[in-house]
Amino acid sequence: MAFIFNSFIYDPIYNLLIFVYNYLSFHDFGIAIIIVTILIKLALYPLSKKQIESQKKLQELQPKIKELQEKYKNDKEKQSKALMEFYKENKANPLSGCLPLIAQLIFLIAIYRVLFNISNDHLLVDGSNLYSFVANPGQINSMFLGLVNLSASFSWSGFNLGSVFHLLIIILAALSQFYQSKMLMNKSSNNDKKKGEMAEMMQKQMLYLGPALTLFIGFKFPAGLALYWLVSTVFMIFQQKAIIKKDAK
Repeated sequence: MAFIFNSFIYDPIYNLLIFVYNYLSFHDFGIAIIIVTILIKLALYPLSKKQIESQKKLQELQPKIKELQEKYKNDKEKQSKALMEFYKENKANPLSGCLPLIAQLIFLIAIYRVLFNISNDHLLVDGSNLYSFVANPGQINSMFLGLVNLSASFSWSGFNLGSVFHLLIIILAALSQFYQSKMLMNKSSNNDKKKGEMAEMMQKQMLYLGPALTLFIGFKFPAGLALYWLVSTVFMIFQQKAIIKKDAK
């Protein structure tokens, strides 16, 4: 499993990041991360699109799902059978959104390892990881726009202009995560909701858990990861808006 991860995910991302850093980013590590993030999101677009459409469809079916849950609330076996039949009739799969989330997590881990390893090597590129056609730049300039050190985690000590921009990246990443989660929440009125229902509770918990996790990542890990998370989430927001707008038409 480690060989597959390294050969097909970690090494390609590592080499893509160095290639972009060499030729497309003006030797700005932050610009390189932004470009690579957009390229990764474009590559994952079909999976992300399927996830968004699946979530939207399940939300549209929620009223009927609740009816079936209420109808068979005393018989879990009949309830499960009725729900499975309902999903089949409407060509919906409650698990279809899991694969894109897993893919996103795998690429997040890969990006984290790339940034962590580069930082841990004192910003020296490991030539043994590079493909033959990717030039080794040697020492990497970790500064983003000359202000934020993307290889360092946030610190309140020695607070300066760079710290302000670092903090701004973290906060914007958390806010964009909240906004993205809010976009696809069930819009049904409170009268249609069954208070205390597990699905409703989990949905609300995830609305705040996602941004909280983003803040934790932003403060504890190198700034490059927060920048990746911000760009990735903003990309998803525009993607969701485009898909929802297209469906509305």
